[in-house]
Amino acid sequence: MRRFLLLAHRVPPNGAFTLNDLAGGAGRMDEVARAVSTAFTLSNDLRRDTEVSILFVAEPPPVARRIDVVGARVRYLNPDERSTAALLKNALVRSAGYPRELESSPGLRVGPVDPATALAEFLRSPGAVWLTEAGSPFAGWDSPEGAIAAVVSDPYEPNEAELEILRGSGVPQLSVGPRSLRTSQVIDLVHAALDGREPRPVPPTPAIGPASGGSPPTSA
Repeated sequence: MRRFLLLAHRVPPNGAFTLNDLAGGAGRMDEVARAVSTAFTLSNDLRRDTEVSILFVAEPPPVARRIDVVGARVRYLNPDERSTAALLKNALVRSAGYPRELESSPGLRVGPVDPATALAEFLRSPGAVWLTEAGSPFAGWDSPEGAIAAVVSDPYEPNEAELEILRGSGVPQLSVGPRSLRTSQVIDLVHAALDGREPRPVPPTPAIGPASGGSPPTSA
């Protein structure tokens, strides 16, 4: 199982933003949506072994929200960021002021959250890591049984409370490269690295024998 926890620091947790300004008034919802889309979409399919959780922490509890997207069940998820942002916005709007978790669409759950508790619990998951520019090379990390539970942040750095939890957890700090990349690019590189560790399927061996459908050619 591949799991990602995305810290979204400025997206309004009540969904009060317009899809026409995802990079501005929506608090960089463009990158959050792009990261979710990248985590799941393949060329002509979805990654069914992947789950993404997003902590919307622009406001404290009880307004803060968590969205869980489950690859094995999710529907209506497309590669473009606008439709993904619309899916997430719908979840936040439906959950605003609601005291319990609900499923806003198939494979997408949303509900109130204590961000600090949720982050600490996630860091106790099998294969938990923190993806940060200052970390050790990802290529040198051995995934336990192919599992990963990676914490990533939106374009803004983790806040002080989050940093205290991340550092205190003792999980490996890993980096996919020396440059500052977008969250979606980091997720893409993690998937590519883990895909490269999977055994490649062996192509079928072609049958060897005389050609059918007529006599062999003769020389003049």
